[in-house]
Amino acid sequence: MAKKKILYITPEIFPYFPEGYTSNICRYLPQGIQERENEIRTFMPKFGCVNEHRHMLHEVIRLSGQNIIIEDTDHPLIIKVASIQNVRMQIYFIDSEDFFKRKTPYYDAEGVFYPDNDSRAIFYAKGVMETVRKLGWEPDIVHCHGWISALVPLFIKTVYKDDPLLQGTKIVYTIHPDSFPEKFSTNFGKKLRQTNIPRECLNHFRNPGYDQIIQTAIEYADAVSITPGTKKKLVNCVEQSGKPVLYHPEDDNYVDMYDEFYDQILAGVADNK
Repeated sequence: MAKKKILYITPEIFPYFPEGYTSNICRYLPQGIQERENEIRTFMPKFGCVNEHRHMLHEVIRLSGQNIIIEDTDHPLIIKVASIQNVRMQIYFIDSEDFFKRKTPYYDAEGVFYPDNDSRAIFYAKGVMETVRKLGWEPDIVHCHGWISALVPLFIKTVYKDDPLLQGTKIVYTIHPDSFPEKFSTNFGKKLRQTNIPRECLNHFRNPGYDQIIQTAIEYADAVSITPGTKKKLVNCVEQSGKPVLYHPEDDNYVDMYDEFYDQILAGVADNK
């Protein structure tokens, strides 16, 4: 098929994040899709553990400066960029003095789940979408990875549903092995309402936690991929949705699988198998 434009919204990417299962997929899948002559944009949070000097991050002034309001507080959005030089792949970083300066991603040094992780997910989702709008870039596919990006499908299908850049865009959500037992704050739904998410779209957030945010991503995505080790409850949720599903393989031979999956989704011929 014709050249595709794919937006990757990830939680972590090697080498900016330690090498691991998710950080490798989020590095080598975009790289492989780009090498197949497609156009990509790739985002991740600028956690405090990302070494800005070593990886030569720099702020993109023309994209920074917006404020994202969460619970009536303005949180300035800072956009930074770096390149993985040997493969000519550019990475955009969503940064925030309020949310992403901490040296550890989701838990403090004592192993306590950050109480504002729900606000951080809202900020990340909104930050990526506002930056893409500012870039004026129109993706064919938005591919979200991990729980930190799980609100993006909801935002695209509600708050941004009339945005001309996103008309016809298809959303793929990949469930990663990143579950947590803790719950979000009880006012998570209220925070989302204040970002203009319709009340009727908050059914999963009466007792919000990992399962609920993933179920929301499944509900609002157009297709889902499942990595090995995903909770059976969530696998069942995907399979019962009737949406196109790709089962991520145990080995590293997945780039062509996703490339074909994207083509099928865009052509409207992908099925649940």
